[in-house]
Amino acid sequence: MAQAPLRIGDLLVAKGLLSKKQLNIALIQQRVTGAILGETLISLGFLTAPEFARTIAKQFGLEYLELRSVTIADETLRFVPKEVAKKNGYIPLALHEGTLSIGVTNPSNIVALDSARNLTGKSPRVYLVDQDSYNDIMESAYYFVEHPVHRRLEELNSGFRNGGVVPGAIVPELTELLLMDGIRRQATDIHFTPSKEVLHVFYRIDGVLTYGHCLPGAFQSSLVSRIKIMAQMDIAEQRLPQDGSYTLAFLSKKYDLRISTVPSIHGEIVVIRVLSTSGSLMRINTLGFSDTLVATMRRLFAKSHGIVLITGPTGSGKTTTLYSYLREIDLLERNVITVEDPVEYRLNFVRQTEVNEKAGYTFASSARSFMRQDPDVMLLGEIRDSETAQIAIRASITGHLVLSTLHTNDAVTAIPRLLDLGMDKLLLSSSLLAVMAQRLARRICHRCKEEYDLDVVDQALFSKAGITITRAFRGAGCDSCDGGGYAGRTCIAEVMIVTGEIREMIFAGASTGAIFKTALKGGMIPLYVDGLRKAAAGETTLQEVQRVAG
Repeated sequence: MAQAPLRIGDLLVAKGLLSKKQLNIALIQQRVTGAILGETLISLGFLTAPEFARTIAKQFGLEYLELRSVTIADETLRFVPKEVAKKNGYIPLALHEGTLSIGVTNPSNIVALDSARNLTGKSPRVYLVDQDSYNDIMESAYYFVEHPVHRRLEELNSGFRNGGVVPGAIVPELTELLLMDGIRRQATDIHFTPSKEVLHVFYRIDGVLTYGHCLPGAFQSSLVSRIKIMAQMDIAEQRLPQDGSYTLAFLSKKYDLRISTVPSIHGEIVVIRVLSTSGSLMRINTLGFSDTLVATMRRLFAKSHGIVLITGPTGSGKTTTLYSYLREIDLLERNVITVEDPVEYRLNFVRQTEVNEKAGYTFASSARSFMRQDPDVMLLGEIRDSETAQIAIRASITGHLVLSTLHTNDAVTAIPRLLDLGMDKLLLSSSLLAVMAQRLARRICHRCKEEYDLDVVDQALFSKAGITITRAFRGAGCDSCDGGGYAGRTCIAEVMIVTGEIREMIFAGASTGAIFKTALKGGMIPLYVDGLRKAAAGETTLQEVQRVAG
């Protein structure tokens, strides 16, 4: 007699993606709301949409596709009208030799197969995609096909050159187009850099500045004024730096724009940090860390008290890592309170608050209030001053686990940085559990990945790290990665565990060099070496490791 297939909830528990306690809570909420189990699990934060989709795909024998990593050709999107795709519940992915590849969220969607077959006369190739990615990509992909940003920018530039366009009249549209293009490219920062004759626009993509557009210099003043008005900044003040913020609603998502202006010899320089307020949180073992490092950090986050810090420069993924580790904490048994600037990820059963400088609600003032909220775990978005550092210490030595970030180049230099903020050596040595330093390195594009021979100099670089190889990998450049050879990013990291010996060294005021050597003896793998290991494994390149960690 055939064994009955596992129900989806039991299957998720069996795979270790869900606990029985979480499943029971989801079933209780499902009885109240009437929503399907998958939606309930995702809304509660017990699972992400991709994790649920992967499980469903295996259950139905389909291949799961990470839709956000796919570049869909405009020709494919034009071949299948948006109304047809949306009505039948699929997204076209590629058209190759008359066969259409499609992504569906429902593995039993027969209507989608019939629709695709009617268009080509051939059975489609079907992939399962998650609901969140489907919603986002369906809207954005078709939007940019119907509203080509580059073409409209060229029209505005041409109109200005021919004298038919007045700069002030088109600046609102121009500003919107440049922001939308940044979102389309998944840029984290947008730079407006004036020169003597023109205004250059750059986008930071995967940690690297990429040239975007060149606009007539006549647009500069009006464009800066427009951005300042959006961010409620003083448009009359052009002599001093200013900071502001603005929330942009675009394609059913919200983006928090942090705006900074600085005067220069050719006009004001504007940099906009783009933060999406609705990101999908990944599990820690999917970020690119080694299995050993993940196991080490999981043990640390299970501690009842002490301080765990994640360090690195701006944009190195510290907050994402911190929140991914929060998913490892039993949020049903431990009270987790956070203060952030801003809240980048929203997690159920986590008590999240946001810094409000104007109201006097800072990292330091919030941390004082947290002590009266019966916390088990406190997450401080950043330790940036002595008051916050002192409160973090007090909280950790009174039975709380404190998680935070710090701006230092590596793990060991976090110690002199904390001492510089006024932390007592005795208290710091007794409360600090570990420091993890990390960087984001670009991944080699899997579509144009190729192997090549290393020269003698590069072989020696690997050899110093104990890695013996004669061939490595790189991206040749293709349409999928815009010729850059990279697509996406991975984490490289080092973890310094504060052992008994290191505690004594901190208290004794030992040098960072001495502490670093002791950490190496204790098993710490330096940031650069971790990067070289990933380069040897073909995940990234030697040049990229040297750029971010050299």
